[in-house]
Amino acid sequence: MNRTTIAVDLAKSVFQLSVADGDWRVQSRHRLSRAQVVRFFSEPQPCDVVIIPGIGLLTATALIAAVGDVSRFPSARHFASWLGLTPRESSSGTRRRLGGISKQGDRYLRTLLIHGGRSVLAAAHRAKEVDHLRRWALAVERQRGRNRAAVALANRLARLAWAVWRHDRDFESRPLQRAA
Repeated sequence: MNRTTIAVDLAKSVFQLSVADGDWRVQSRHRLSRAQVVRFFSEPQPCDVVIIPGIGLLTATALIAAVGDVSRFPSARHFASWLGLTPRESSSGTRRRLGGISKQGDRYLRTLLIHGGRSVLAAAHRAKEVDHLRRWALAVERQRGRNRAAVALANRLARLAWAVWRHDRDFESRPLQRAA
């Protein structure tokens, strides 16, 4: 049975939806307001809804187009490094110096992932309850500042994307456990 998949790119007021068939061919695209999204999903229909925080339809399709086969990267660290999201290293002897990101790789993909990181960070500030990823992002922001936190999140999102893609699993956000 061909199952319909709906990819949702969340925003403040305008949402992008893409409806794909079982073979991942996009059948239709929609640009909807918040109220229209509610009406769209009020009609019962069997489907999978894809929402991987910080990675929307545009980023996901750009990654697939640029990478092709993710199995060519032996680890998530190699994937993030290929995208230019790892620190530049300038070491000598026993002293290790890490600088800014290396900026090797595809500038467009890196930009999309950094914007995704900014999106996750903004959502973390608005959320009443945060999950592990957002809590980590807020801690990095407090220590290192907003831009560095966005880049660190981009690195983490790239690694999460690699894991989800490589192991063919759905992303599951882990909520924080409450103290008893």
